[in-house]
Amino acid sequence: MRLLPRDERFFDLFTKVATLNVEAAKQLKVLLGTEMDRRLPIVESIKRLEHEADLITHEVVTRLDRSFITPLDREDIHTLASRLDDVMDLMDGCARKVQVFHAGDAPKGAVLLAETIVGATEQLLTAVKHLDKSKNNEVLEACIAVKGMEEDGDAIYHYWLGEMFKGHPDPLLVIRWKEIYDTLEKTLDYAEDVANVLESIFIKHA
Repeated sequence: MRLLPRDERFFDLFTKVATLNVEAAKQLKVLLGTEMDRRLPIVESIKRLEHEADLITHEVVTRLDRSFITPLDREDIHTLASRLDDVMDLMDGCARKVQVFHAGDAPKGAVLLAETIVGATEQLLTAVKHLDKSKNNEVLEACIAVKGMEEDGDAIYHYWLGEMFKGHPDPLLVIRWKEIYDTLEKTLDYAEDVANVLESIFIKHA
């Protein structure tokens, strides 16, 4: 049994973007563990993923404009597509900052945040894949997991940001990594926004 009227195109497009988000998150984690002079190809790889996600998001919006009947409320479709795209944009922006700032070796907190982002995007993919199935708690369970990861990310952010200010750190290095930390933490905030949208859609149609 299915929760929503079947429209392979919309659900498949959402799944494609969510899959690209997982790939970008994994690349971001790799980027932070890579030496500074070897990061550019990874940054460019994330940019390609971001561009591909943009094209799919545009297809969602175009299809929405042309569809007379949609499987979800039009506003929900647009919001979900936009929020998924926001997560990708922030990961791409973070990768660019790591490259442009010549930030040096990533502190442990940044790596932990990247790992948390990987987990959050994987949970969002699970939720998106099961969105059109009825009597399936995997959507809500995945959304709850993302919210928990966002809380974990807040704790990681505040602890490791504090560690960075201990002693007599290089002011420029602190400024650079503070900006990157902020973007990583914001990415988890946006992932939670996606979870909220998915949860709202699921409950609305349950």
